[in-house]
Amino acid sequence: MTHGPILVLGSTGYVGGRLVPLLVEKGFTVRAAGRSVDKIRGRSWGRNPHVEAVQADMHDAASLTRAAKGCSAAYYLVHSMSGPSRDFAAQERDAAYNMVTAAQKTGLSRIIYLGGLGEDHADHPLSKHLRSRAEVSRILALAPASVTTLRAAQIIGSGSSSFELVRYLADRLPFMLTPKWVRTKTQPISIRNVLDYLIGCLETKETAGLTLDIGGPDILSYEELFQLYAEVADIPKRRIHALPFLSPRLSSFWVSMITPVPMTLSRSLIEGLRNEVICRDNRIHSLIPIHRMSCRDAIRLALDKTEHKQVETCLFDVGSACLPEWASVNDPDYAGGTRFEMGYAARLQGDPDKVWEVVSRIGGEQGWYYGDSLWRIRGLIDRLLAGPGLRRGRPYGTETPRVGDALDFWRVISSDPGKKLLLLAEMRLPGEALLEFKLDAHWGNAVDLSMTAKFLPKGLTGILYWYAMYPFHGLLFKNILKNISDLAGTHLYQPPRRVA
Repeated sequence: MTHGPILVLGSTGYVGGRLVPLLVEKGFTVRAAGRSVDKIRGRSWGRNPHVEAVQADMHDAASLTRAAKGCSAAYYLVHSMSGPSRDFAAQERDAAYNMVTAAQKTGLSRIIYLGGLGEDHADHPLSKHLRSRAEVSRILALAPASVTTLRAAQIIGSGSSSFELVRYLADRLPFMLTPKWVRTKTQPISIRNVLDYLIGCLETKETAGLTLDIGGPDILSYEELFQLYAEVADIPKRRIHALPFLSPRLSSFWVSMITPVPMTLSRSLIEGLRNEVICRDNRIHSLIPIHRMSCRDAIRLALDKTEHKQVETCLFDVGSACLPEWASVNDPDYAGGTRFEMGYAARLQGDPDKVWEVVSRIGGEQGWYYGDSLWRIRGLIDRLLAGPGLRRGRPYGTETPRVGDALDFWRVISSDPGKKLLLLAEMRLPGEALLEFKLDAHWGNAVDLSMTAKFLPKGLTGILYWYAMYPFHGLLFKNILKNISDLAGTHLYQPPRRVA
């Protein structure tokens, strides 16, 4: 057993969100790090007495050093592919160097990094994504700590980006036109085995300082992976035709229209199809002997969890849940700058808990209580602009939105049950936007319910966008508040009105 807490960077991501509770079960004390402490505490394990939530930004060396202080080992499970920056490789490089600095200053003894499989050859160079993963491994090796790098191909599990891409394409497209790389060989691994290896590395000191390949027992092409999914899902065999001229850019565009996987992420995944990702080093089998789950069983388990809405983490968990600085300060008017705000409020007579229950169900299959066709059109436009659109819906298994949850094309940054729900827009916008629902209960079952949009425009385009949306906001807000009142069974004592 190691001494000192185990630092998990990327604790609210797809892998990290599943690793933390398993480490606690094993008897470790975990220091879960992220940009938002509230997001960490909102996870099912976030308030466990053996989990310490700390704020850390991978691009802020000082905060990373504070998070690592006193820790005996760290899991490095972060990546920047889903971030707003187009140059994710530069972002990952900066984060890795900051990790090296933190390890030097804190005396961290071990770092365990989950990277990607693939060999860089002159005739078959690695994709930008896989090359960046390899570069991060080389940078982390500069740290005085013993670095263990686990290299994996596609991770198959409910909610993983690889699985969701395969699931949506196979379910929705009986006939597929794909790039020629669809016949490239790969060696997928189940999320359960990934977690087994990550914990095994911490418990097995012989893995310190090694780079190890991890994969499942099956080696198959992506075409075979699609057909295997169709067989397990009990749908007809898919007809797949590879075209030599179909580019990753074009493929990622139509993939983003079919699946909820963001275009920036799907493009990186599709570009990686050209690289054969097969385990060349099998030392991990003797160092950490585990039962390797077959690809068939991994798909079956992922489908079962998805069907029963038992998805612990998903690809949409990645995202900032921090309140923008412009929204957290109230500068006087003479300070300059342009910020817009529109709000409507209504006074209701009825049970405040029922009002909150209706508000907390908003989004996803429930819809937005008015103008769903308008919301869908806005979602489609967002997908065309490479944004998330509406397909992310609501997370499984949560009635009240948690801080950090993706909610259609919003991110929950504050959720105070019975009082406030604050959403940050992740759609493509010429600026930044917030949407707030606020409840203020009074004596005699009177409830003031308000809905407010705040917008920080970017340039003239942002200002024009705000005024173009102005009439739609008024129409939507008034009717949404009215319909919330109706669904909650309350009396609309004062109808929705514009408020300053």
